[in-house]
Amino acid sequence: MCRILDANLNRAKEGLRVCEDLCRYAWDQKSLTRAFKGVRHELTEILGGLDLQKVVEARNIQDDVGRSTLASETRRKNIKGIFWANSQRVKESLRVLEEVAKLIDVKRSIKLKALRYKVYALEQKAIGC
Repeated sequence: MCRILDANLNRAKEGLRVCEDLCRYAWDQKSLTRAFKGVRHELTEILGGLDLQKVVEARNIQDDVGRSTLASETRRKNIKGIFWANSQRVKESLRVLEEVAKLIDVKRSIKLKALRYKVYALEQKAIGC
């Protein structure tokens, strides 16, 4: 379970950072930049009470059977394509975290679900940029 938490926490935070930076540097959208940054920090807060050292220690990069890059991950047509791919990554990771959190702390799971819906709304605003 720790490996699942580690992978999806990293994936979500990385995707959020990409979305944040595109809103900031490509589209000059101050409110969206701030909102994606806020989600990133909120995610850290929600999972902050976990034993993150234990989570990171469970990481096993060398033996990860899903480590290879898919061809579709190397092709992006434009900035919106990069944003779209990363917003999908964030939502999927938040969903996994939400499901796994049900085994640890239902309150965290509920917060993660709310965060996922917040990302849905932000994605809708950003796609219009």
